[in-house]
Amino acid sequence: MKSSPVSKGRRALLLAAGATLVTPLVQAQAAEDIVIGGSIPMTGVFAFAGVGINAGIADYVKIVNDGGGVKGRKLRYVPEDTGYKVDVSVAAFKKITSQNKVNLYYGDSTAFSKTINPELDRTGNILMAGASFATELNDPVKYPNQFLVGPDYTEMFGILLRHIAKEKPGAKVAFVYSDSEFGRDPIDSSEALAKKLGLTVPIKIMTPAGSVDVSGEVIKLRRAAPDYTIFHGYILAPIPEFITQGKQQGMTSKWMGTFWTMDSSTVMKMGEAGDGFMGVMPYRYYYDTTAKSPMLDKIRQLHPDYQSTAYIQGFLTAMLFTEAAKRTLNANKELSGKNLKAALDSIKDFDTGGLIGVPITIKGNSIPVGRVYKADMKAQKMVAASDWIAL
Repeated sequence: MKSSPVSKGRRALLLAAGATLVTPLVQAQAAEDIVIGGSIPMTGVFAFAGVGINAGIADYVKIVNDGGGVKGRKLRYVPEDTGYKVDVSVAAFKKITSQNKVNLYYGDSTAFSKTINPELDRTGNILMAGASFATELNDPVKYPNQFLVGPDYTEMFGILLRHIAKEKPGAKVAFVYSDSEFGRDPIDSSEALAKKLGLTVPIKIMTPAGSVDVSGEVIKLRRAAPDYTIFHGYILAPIPEFITQGKQQGMTSKWMGTFWTMDSSTVMKMGEAGDGFMGVMPYRYYYDTTAKSPMLDKIRQLHPDYQSTAYIQGFLTAMLFTEAAKRTLNANKELSGKNLKAALDSIKDFDTGGLIGVPITIKGNSIPVGRVYKADMKAQKMVAASDWIAL
């Protein structure tokens, strides 16, 4: 059957329309946004960190986009407030991933990271990091699509214990920790490491997370007479109470903390009791000008006022997300969880622009590097008490 001139014309029109549809589609795919989703605790008990994390991610995303994006593709950051509640965080994840093609995700807690892990494994679309430094997550077999933006809690203890062993060989070290998953995390393995390093652990004290009356525990601690006391699983309370009462009872222990206690503004709240308080920090503080740090210079230009270590953590997370995406696209691979993690694992001797004082290498699911800092209450600053310690 001969085709009529009308249908020929129509076919030509359809073909032309099809061609114009295809071209933008190819371009759209090529220039699709790289989406970073986020379960961010902007309210609730962890808001002091969430607000900083959110600002850090947003700032780095803007810096990348202002510089032309990643291989011509823009980063798009889609956060939701979780109030630091696991069910709300899971709901936020479902909402964000159902409305956007998400490649990268920031999680607000250990509980959320563990809860959402089967979903990450099932879809295979997303690489995730977050606020957790839980030792359990530092397992590439069990958590193949996740990583920690710093050392895990056991590695933090490892950095502190190595510093102690160097400063005072054979020292007695007390562990004081909260009765929470966060608090208990590094305790047993760190006691074994202390022994290996020739240190002794004469006492371990567990208290409720925000305990107020610690007088009975302080008496036990004083009897053990440790040279160093490491607090873990708290933000602030009851640390100042322990130190104040301990000093009143003649204790000469040096006092130490881990990441979530070590923000400058948190330590400064300890007042006089906090003078000389030490702890582990994977990043340079906002005001650290002792060495070249172009990224801190940039942050200080953006914000003339102090930015928290949570901000630095969010900023560095976005930097590592971006680097993983860039390496994946450079290899002409799709942005799947597996490919992004493989790209992240290829990071060796990476320069963070001075946010961390040595080039970093991703090992397992963590960045096992940090430095011991000490509170100088007169200067109202944390100052370096050790070199950078890489495990």
